[in-house]
Amino acid sequence: MKLAFIGIGNVGFALANNLEKKGHEILLGNNNTNSETVLKAISKNNNFKVVTIQKAIDSSDVVFLATPFAVNEKILKALRFNDKILIDCTNPVGAGISHGLQSKISGAEKVQEWAPDARVVKAYTIYGFENLIDSNFPNYHLKPVMMIAGNDAKSKNTVGKLNSDLGFETLDVGGLDLALHLEHMTLLWVKMARRDGHHPNFTWAYIEK
Repeated sequence: MKLAFIGIGNVGFALANNLEKKGHEILLGNNNTNSETVLKAISKNNNFKVVTIQKAIDSSDVVFLATPFAVNEKILKALRFNDKILIDCTNPVGAGISHGLQSKISGAEKVQEWAPDARVVKAYTIYGFENLIDSNFPNYHLKPVMMIAGNDAKSKNTVGKLNSDLGFETLDVGGLDLALHLEHMTLLWVKMARRDGHHPNFTWAYIEK
């Protein structure tokens, strides 16, 4: 697939780099081709192509949003998605590692509001980037789970295929309103790993009887 990335920091690069290795074509959408993050990403993987944000969207099958949440509204309202899948990899984090929208609504639902012509799926937010760089846990006979939320079943099926390429099992938790609870799982992970000193190389798993 052709995959567009809006934002190519730690999370965006980890996803893009691994998916490129699986045979996907990666388009970095940035209106400043000399931005520091773009140049850094290209220096690590020169198979990435850099185009304007709108061209990346128009040319892709799936779009990843991996920007700081605070800039999402300004970026998204200027773009046309024309029914493309938009994977929301962002999190609204407020003071004291709190939910940036006071838990009244998920960040993913705001992304859908700002990009009404996109099919938004929440994914790749419940862990730090370390586990997106390498999802392999060789001491266990199961894969880590990637929980996703969204209102369109077909879109979530596509994201599930990308999860498989990245080494994750998929757990569809439900509609986009469930993204709020995934964002709370992010806050749990961040407080454990970034604030309280737990090592970051841990994930969740889904086990059924």
